[in-house]
Amino acid sequence: MGIRITAQPVGEIRPGDHAAFPFATPAEQAQVIGPFLKDGLAARQKVIYVGEAGHRRLPGLGGRPDADRFVRTGQLRVIPSGAVCLPQGHLDPDRMLAVIGREITEAAEQGYPAVRLTADMSWALRQSGAYPLMLACEARFAEAVAAEPAVMAICQLDRSRCSADQLRALTGTHRLRVTANPEFDDGVLRITRSHAPDGLRLAGELDTARQAPLLTALTSVGRATTDTHLDFAEVRFLDLGILSLLVTYALRISPGRRLILDDLPPDVAGLIQTLGWRHLPGLARGRSRPS
Repeated sequence: MGIRITAQPVGEIRPGDHAAFPFATPAEQAQVIGPFLKDGLAARQKVIYVGEAGHRRLPGLGGRPDADRFVRTGQLRVIPSGAVCLPQGHLDPDRMLAVIGREITEAAEQGYPAVRLTADMSWALRQSGAYPLMLACEARFAEAVAAEPAVMAICQLDRSRCSADQLRALTGTHRLRVTANPEFDDGVLRITRSHAPDGLRLAGELDTARQAPLLTALTSVGRATTDTHLDFAEVRFLDLGILSLLVTYALRISPGRRLILDDLPPDVAGLIQTLGWRHLPGLARGRSRPS
């Protein structure tokens, strides 16, 4: 039986955590990795990034005017992919662990209270025979992080670079899967931005008292996409008045754009089916909840 993986917002990552982050789009990558980097810099922690991006192009941090200063002071350390490769350009797990180990040791000697480490190793999967090396690297990386209580780490992986089986294996060495911070969370309703497809993931109870935060989140995501998917898979209660709000919103957006409702609660889905979707203009049926 494999490791049970728990989803955790990036803002709740703490020292000792080692999380996987399989991402679908650059926007999703920036939405999660950006806060991870920014929070570390704001807290005067050591921030280490391993990957192909230079410090001015880091996800969610690119273009930040003080990035140069953080690099000069050493608080932000960007390790290029070539530094963890053999001379032939192939990923070398031994070299990667050695490089990261030196950085962590140096951070402790410099007095940093914690270390934030993230590596985007998606580039390695372009290489022939890289998958077994990635698996070995992930396993050893997990051991290394577990031995360093001041370190919190996120392993990034572009979903498009590997098969579904490879993705499961590479993320399966982690106990946490990091997600975006919620757009809204009052303990009753949580709204989180989702990607591929673009939209919102809803969890908890969606009643008329929470129309305002839902509308705010809808307006925000609606600026960036054509169709907006609303994922109701974790919704325990849905007030029918929310459907009226969604219809009103859908009628106000540009022609051709739709709100697609995924995983509706069975009672609500049954009611809409009886009414007929034609009576809910601008809304479209998405995937159904498993029975």
